Amino acid sequence: MGVDLLMDNPLLQAWSAYALCLAAIGVAGVKLAVYGDAIACKTGLGGTWIGLVLMASVTSLPELAAGISAVTAAGVPDIAAGDVFGSCVYNLAILGIMDLFKSGKPVYAHAQRGHILSAGFGIVLIGLAGIGLLTDGLGGSPSLAHVGWVTPLLILFYLIAMRTVFRYEKSRDNVSSPREPDAYARLSLAQLALRYGGAALVVIAAGIWLPYVSADIAELMHWHQSFTGTLFTAFSTSLPELVVTLAALRLGAIDLAVGNILGSNLFNILILALDDIFYLPGSLYGAVSPAHLISAIMALIMTGAVIVGLYVRPRFKVLGIAGWTSFFLFILYGMNSLMLFHYGHAPG
Repeated sequence: MGVDLLMDNPLLQAWSAYALCLAAIGVAGVKLAVYGDAIACKTGLGGTWIGLVLMASVTSLPELAAGISAVTAAGVPDIAAGDVFGSCVYNLAILGIMDLFKSGKPVYAHAQRGHILSAGFGIVLIGLAGIGLLTDGLGGSPSLAHVGWVTPLLILFYLIAMRTVFRYEKSRDNVSSPREPDAYARLSLAQLALRYGGAALVVIAAGIWLPYVSADIAELMHWHQSFTGTLFTAFSTSLPELVVTLAALRLGAIDLAVGNILGSNLFNILILALDDIFYLPGSLYGAVSPAHLISAIMALIMTGAVIVGLYVRPRFKVLGIAGWTSFFLFILYGMNSLMLFHYGHAPG
């Protein structure tokens, strides 16, 4: 009877598929955290660099898979743009969630100030993407074939960011937090890499499915695709960041966790540029709803707040719950959701 109910109810089917994607990404994300920490332990690479590059790129694979699938086979560019900007907002809110679980001082007091560098590049990239949305939305902006003018700049600045942060970490001679040397003695580096790749493939598979599920939910619930893409697809594809961050926090690898979040936002904007390249009808920035500017601006403000928190390094939590930066991040996240929900129900 339960199977018959599922088969006869398209809305229930859509939500069931969404829950399945959620579960797959959540389980695979936990594995990524464990194997990523193991690789850092085996190779001796610093937690900050592992978080910024290896963990961030892999935990952002759902955004990459969902975005390319959305602008090609699914034909829903708003889902792709909403996923990117929504994930940036979600990721920054995850820093606040991380602060809730960290005992003692706020997490910003424990993280290295070097994260300010990657956060600053995040502002540059998100700001450029927002300008691309604004100018292409107004029409008449120059382009390279079907690619928006801002896409080459996003790719260039991403590469500059990676090189700059790498050289900064190398100059600091950063050393990761001490760990039990035999914690992963039973597994070789090759075995860890294979298992890490397997978990990444699960994340990719679920990410490819997400645009179709989100588009179905948007149609069945009569929501605008900019709303469902930003809130639902972005939540699902940001789940790896959440579980990896909490897992890293449990391991005591705070810089791995913070680097993963800020690095994921950098990679997300690179994904937007790649989505634009794969979107053949024209510039992606001019084809999507202007509502995505809301998330872009919110992400800029939230990143600025994180920079202030990392620089000031607050010594106590408000009401013993979280730092003031985290409360501010939660408020902005709530504002972003409410405004997108209102837009998603507006006529047209």
